[in-house]
Amino acid sequence: MKVYSFLIAFLITFSATAQDLDFFFTQTNSFLEKHVANGKVDYTTIKKNQSELDELLKIADGIAVKVTDANNYKSFWINAYNISVIKGIIDNYPTKSPLDTSGFFDRTTYNLAGKEITLNDIEHKLLRAKFKDARFHFVLVCGAIGCPPLINEAYMPNKVEAQLESQTIKALNGNFLKVNTKKKKVEASEIMKWYKEDFTMNGITEIDFINKYRTEKIPSNFKLTYFTYNWNLNKQ
Repeated sequence: MKVYSFLIAFLITFSATAQDLDFFFTQTNSFLEKHVANGKVDYTTIKKNQSELDELLKIADGIAVKVTDANNYKSFWINAYNISVIKGIIDNYPTKSPLDTSGFFDRTTYNLAGKEITLNDIEHKLLRAKFKDARFHFVLVCGAIGCPPLINEAYMPNKVEAQLESQTIKALNGNFLKVNTKKKKVEASEIMKWYKEDFTMNGITEIDFINKYRTEKIPSNFKLTYFTYNWNLNKQ
């Protein structure tokens, strides 16, 4: 009888957790569809009525995810990061850049999944450290024009791998790189400079990594340099 009661309680808890997570993804998707277009965020409209954003973060605080459930875990923390960035901007809006707010990434905390956590903690401790996947750099959007663009949909567990792949392909075939064939050089976003270890794992070069996703391959003898990151706000 005790075992049966425990099993019932476990199933109820599991069902509630799954429902909460699904609800978070659905609400995140709705919020992003409404307020994001062409990689830019309508901060002005969100600022006028913050209730939807605040409710979304409240839902996120009640979520429980385990790293062993990789697709749910990745999807939750990518979305939680991007929504928290928007919250950080809104709390200081109007602003010209996330860097105008001291401690934006490393001191401002958010209550997510029962943790009091910074943006840097999400990126470096919960995602990069756990999965060793450079593609996170193309989906975690820091609120600046230099970031890869924010998509107007949620990252979903049933397609997060496809979304990670798609955003990486778009970035490396788009504005993330500037290729000069005459001078035999390629300029990349400073993200590749700051996180070089992520793009050179397993003994590959940055150009090797780029060519995994490029339609038009970069010759291995091209010189790699970096262009200055644009920290201006990604506002509509």
